[in-house]
Amino acid sequence: MSSKTVARASKAEADLQSELRPGQSIELLKELHILTREGRLNQDSRRKLKQVYHLFQFIEKVLHELPNEGAQATLADHGAGKSYLGFIIYDLFFNQRGGGHVYGIETRAELVDRSRALAARLGFERMSFLNLTVAESAGASELPARIDIVTALHACDTATDDAIAFGLAKEARFMVLVPCCQAEIAACLRQTKALALSRTPLAELWRHPLHTREIGSQLTNVLRCLYLEANGYQVTVTELVGWEHSMKNELIIARHTGQRKASAAARLRELLEQFGLESLLATRFRLP
Repeated sequence: MSSKTVARASKAEADLQSELRPGQSIELLKELHILTREGRLNQDSRRKLKQVYHLFQFIEKVLHELPNEGAQATLADHGAGKSYLGFIIYDLFFNQRGGGHVYGIETRAELVDRSRALAARLGFERMSFLNLTVAESAGASELPARIDIVTALHACDTATDDAIAFGLAKEARFMVLVPCCQAEIAACLRQTKALALSRTPLAELWRHPLHTREIGSQLTNVLRCLYLEANGYQVTVTELVGWEHSMKNELIIARHTGQRKASAAARLRELLEQFGLESLLATRFRLP
């Protein structure tokens, strides 16, 4: 092997180590296809890893706020997919602590089976994977009555609302949500557009189809935040990563305080009325 080849290999190894967390499982990252079989990172996997790491940083902070700094925490990851997030949280946080449990909830049976097999292979004994919808999971016997942290990374459309409903049912101490592909409210806005245009000039904000989609997405998250506040959560909204990495970038962190905000409930009702969405009070936004 030439000196140049050795130098390139050494540089590649140094670059890789600079991207990874101390003690992180290389085998796990290969199994998740974040690393190649040769242990390299490509540009797409580097971007994916960066997103998951950023979200993990937020989750790690709230874990430390729990009793025993989260060592015995329960965490439910909704719309888990291949469970990148759940596996990395377990590997970096729970694996060396001897307590806590991560539940991955996913509708695609083949992904659930694959995650179960990977957890068994890696010896991640306190991980469970459930082939359920988010809505079904709230009453599932496989889950405990209380969950400390609820996460949902890029849970599409109403799956984020289902994750919020699950968190409320399980009296979650924290919810960490990255919404994706909100379509329900945009569809409602399209249906009532003609009436709205006759009632208020504000309807110009969603007269054009592109604006309908954008306003629908923005409004969805605003309503979710008000709903969480009305149900006793303190809400922070921030960016997950830079916009150059992902357009689905809004991060909602809800911390349970038990102090329901009547003003948030009132604003929620007013917004639903203003946008002709009152029917959602009986479905998505049932107020206490």
